[in-house]
Formats: sequence, structure tokens, C-alpha cells
Amino acid sequence: MKDRGLSARLSQNKLHVVACIPAFNEEKTIASVIVKAMRHVDKVIVCDDGSTDLTGEIAEKLGAKVIVHERNMGYGAALHTLFAEAGGEDADIVVTLDADGQHNPDDIPRIIEPILKGEADIVIGSRFLGGEGKQMPRYRELGVKTITRLTGRASYRELTDAQSGFRAYRRSVVEALKPSEMGMGASTEILVKAHENGFRIREVPVKIYYEGETSTQNPVSHGVEVVMSTVKHLSIRRPMLFYGVPGLIAMLVAISFWLWTLQIFAATRQVSTNIALIALGATIVGLMLLTTAVILWVLVSVIREARSTGSKNR
Repeated sequence: MKDRGLSARLSQNKLHVVACIPAFNEEKTIASVIVKAMRHVDKVIVCDDGSTDLTGEIAEKLGAKVIVHERNMGYGAALHTLFAEAGGEDADIVVTLDADGQHNPDDIPRIIEPILKGEADIVIGSRFLGGEGKQMPRYRELGVKTITRLTGRASYRELTDAQSGFRAYRRSVVEALKPSEMGMGASTEILVKAHENGFRIREVPVKIYYEGETSTQNPVSHGVEVVMSTVKHLSIRRPMLFYGVPGLIAMLVAISFWLWTLQIFAATRQVSTNIALIALGATIVGLMLLTTAVILWVLVSVIREARSTGSKNR
């Protein structure tokens, strides 16, 4: 049911709200998503990400602004295009939602409200607040919660649903955060970068509809892609933890095996080839990991210092 109270408050604030919808072969559901979204926003922008069906044509006929990718480039690439387009539209608030009908556009006022109140810069529609996640298939629930815990180590630890694509962003966030990930890992990338930039985040409960499993994204490939992306961002932003600690462990193992090799040699005047090879291998691995940790740490420190200086100069 449409929340008329929130919609009225949204109108009174005179903010320009744009709904951004990445879409790939969603001709069966795109029409209802656009029509419902138009009740709550000033403009709808659709990124037709290389669809081979009538997704783009339907969206255009319904009055949405359609940006077409000639080939399927991925969720992150679609978000990048949509964010750039929304910036050109001078959007004060950008709402992202899926085109497959799983998100209810009538929840848009609820998603936007914390931004209107000045309580948040990013709002995520969580499937796990208020018991809403009970409709989610069990395998999806386990996957999303695992990814959320992993994402929390690199960003906001209090999150319950890091993979929800139903979000609202303040204009300053959209201007500052342009996802570079081409695929589904963009959702995690945005949260990691938002945390680094000190943006405030809130979650609100939403219902997701999984009947018919209309999503075109394979859940297994989705999960693997997001996990790999999260690990990458975690390794870059915390190199001493990700590379330095294993490097130290490898060096301790190497020292132990070198001492063992020397003890054998002292007693028998023979070199144990197998033990010596393990010591050599552990040494090489340890040195590589420690070198990588130091190099990344220096690079990240320089970049952060440059950003901090730039912000002060502005």
C-alpha cells in the first residue's frame, strides 16, 4: 500500500528524486516497476544493459529515460552509467531498485525518509529487519548473510543486508562514489568506499518477492563474484592484515624448517633436501607476502593522504 504521508512530506521538501533501474532482459516486469516508481519520484532512468528483448522499448514508451549499453556489461557498469546520468539530472536523491519485480517501488518513500530527516547519506532496504527475510529462499539467505559478514569486515559492521540493491543515496554520495566493478561486486565496493569517506548509513525493513525466481543472475556466479570482489577490496584496504600476517606466519615456518635443516646437517653432515626445500619455499612465499603488504600499505597511505589534503584544500 502506498504511504501517502511519506509521499506528501517528500513533495513538501521540493527535492528532485530520481529512480535508477539497471535492467537486462526484464520485459515481463519492467513496466510495472516503472509505473509504480513514477508515483514516488520525479524521474525514472533505466539502463538497458544489452538486453535482447523489448526491455528498453517498453521503458521508453512508459516515459522513462533509457540509456542503452550495446552489450551486456554487468550490474556495476549499469550503476556507473545511471549515477553519471542522475548527476546530469541534478538529482538530490537517487534511488536504485531492480527491474525484476522483487523490489516494491511503493517502499520508495520509506527508503528515502532517513535522508529527508538528515539521519543518513545512504539507506538500504534490508530483507532481514522486522522478519521480512523469511520469504527468502534458504540458500539465498545463507549466501547473503555470509557475504554481509565478510563485507562488514571492510565497511559497516552493523549491516544486516549488504547485498540489497534497493537503496537511496544522497547527492553527495553519488558524486563521490562511482563504482569501478563491472559486475555484482559493485554493491560491496560502494559500501567499502562509503565507509572510507565517512558517509552515514541506515537500514529500513522491506519485503522482497521471490515468487517465480525472475532474476536473470545465477545465484552461484553472483555469490562467487561478490565474494571475490569483497576479498579484493579487503586486501587492498587492509594489506598488513591480509598479506602481512600470512607473510609473518610463512617466515616463522621458514625459520623453523631452516633450524631443523641445520640440526640435521650438524648431526649427520648431510642436507635433508625435502626439509630444505620446504624452508626455501616458505621463505620465498613469506618475503613475497611481506613485500606486497608493505607496497600496498605505502600506496594506500599515500592515496589517503592525497585525498585528505584535497578535501582540506576544497
